[in-house]
Amino acid sequence: MGNYDAEALSENDTEVVEKIISLNAKLSAFWASAHGWAPEDAANLLSRSRLDWQVSLSKTLHLWIARDPMTDGESILAWANLGALLEGTLKLFFSIYYSDFQTDIEALKKANAYDHKKKTHKEPDGLTLEVLRRYVIHTNLFVEEHREMFQLVQSRRNAIHAYKDRELGTVTEFRDSVRGYMKFLTYVDLSVPYPDYP
Repeated sequence: MGNYDAEALSENDTEVVEKIISLNAKLSAFWASAHGWAPEDAANLLSRSRLDWQVSLSKTLHLWIARDPMTDGESILAWANLGALLEGTLKLFFSIYYSDFQTDIEALKKANAYDHKKKTHKEPDGLTLEVLRRYVIHTNLFVEEHREMFQLVQSRRNAIHAYKDRELGTVTEFRDSVRGYMKFLTYVDLSVPYPDYP
């Protein structure tokens, strides 16, 4: 993990975005068709996901990374872009590890990822970033650096829903969060299995 942190610090913003595009393209190409080797429930979840949109949203980061300063509207859209990517990556991770995700009933209940009427878990592809983040906290997944980035991105991203005043952060904070997302995405890429991947 440390090697990736050192790498990220030496990369310029454009290279960071290109790495995000490349990683999301790899994940999309591999996981979009998991039938035949992934568990059936997980493969079904993955087959209906729009992993291609993760790649498209990754490319859109180039629009925001080059802006300095950003207007309030650009800042709101930039954080919404990054928040959508983060949410999609978490959904992908929990879809891949679907059998593990659905077994921790207490964590699911605490995170509001459990349907009390149906007495079963909610599907990860329908959960919000807030619920996914709470599930991560209750299951103690990922390192603190990642969890802090999740919290910041979610907080800034939520400005898109606000009518009242919200903190939008700075351009530097946004760029640092893009780097943080790249580190998390790298971790996810290294954590998931790639059976028979060339």
